[in-house]
Amino acid sequence: MKKMILPLLAAVLLTAACEDLMQTFGRQGELQIRFSETTIPGTRASALPDTNEFIISITDGKGNSVYEGRYGALKEKINLGEGNYTVVAKSCEFSTPLFDTPQFGDTQVAAVKSGKTTVVTLSCVQINSGIRLQIDSGFLTAYPDAVLYLKSSTGKLMYGYTEKRIAYFLPGTVSLIMAEGTAEQNLFSKLLEAQQVLTLNIGVGSQNAAGRNNVTVQLDTTRNWINETYIIGEKKEGGNDNTDAYSVNDAKQHIGEEDIWVYGYIVGGDLSSKSCSFKAPFSSRTNLVIASKSSCTDKASCMSVQLPKGNVRDELNLVDNEGYLGKQIFLKGDVVESYYGIPGLQNISEYNFK
Repeated sequence: MKKMILPLLAAVLLTAACEDLMQTFGRQGELQIRFSETTIPGTRASALPDTNEFIISITDGKGNSVYEGRYGALKEKINLGEGNYTVVAKSCEFSTPLFDTPQFGDTQVAAVKSGKTTVVTLSCVQINSGIRLQIDSGFLTAYPDAVLYLKSSTGKLMYGYTEKRIAYFLPGTVSLIMAEGTAEQNLFSKLLEAQQVLTLNIGVGSQNAAGRNNVTVQLDTTRNWINETYIIGEKKEGGNDNTDAYSVNDAKQHIGEEDIWVYGYIVGGDLSSKSCSFKAPFSSRTNLVIASKSSCTDKASCMSVQLPKGNVRDELNLVDNEGYLGKQIFLKGDVVESYYGIPGLQNISEYNFK
């Protein structure tokens, strides 16, 4: 009897597992990830991070990894089973104190439903914190042999007297330490939050009982900022030069403007009214397409570029310059409503590569 029941039970369990698997495949939806195209004006960030290089991780409701890699390598639409997925974006890896390394990121939870497209829009903010020191010349005279450190639970950085850069840390307590020989003195400690950057003025005060000047540490509130949102994308006003060029998506909102700069990644060419090619070899020297991601293979997400006869065509066409495929480029021209069925850029007068 047992010999009959056990195989029967195994068959039932296997059938149930297969049915669950088939149902999972049958209940698939699409996930699309993009960055917001608006930047808060007046951001103090020194440079716009390249969204193509952002690290994207996608995990399912059980914590299993679905994707881990660059945003630029991510497919335009990802087919996933129904369920909740956590999407995390980071501009760089950051675990120990570093100079000049602001880290931007965002975390979103997406609910994927069968037969539907779920769009996740990432609006990144700075997720680490920082300190910079302004060291008075009087301090150098009073303490010529002292060494200043900024220290947290994850490491420390020596802050030289001529150092001008911001030292970045994970959110938490950061201390300013002065070392003289084997002796160390804690001059200042502060619990820093994400997005917070402090400026400390280091100087000397009156003499103490030992005849030495006291060290003074003053927080410069005019150079302290917090809660500064940095949304990845382009400024609403821009395009005047290649330092504030419009992104591909933003340029589509400026149809009719002339002599403006637009940037994107060269992703294909051989345009026709219905299609374009995203793989070499190419046959047309008169056009190419750019997109906000180097992995884009969707014509509707691209911007067409007409290459005028002359140096621009000779130097940019993909027939003779196949190696430019996937490169980021800045182009100056006129934005038109349609060129081969999608918004385009014509009358290119200048260009350069990042």
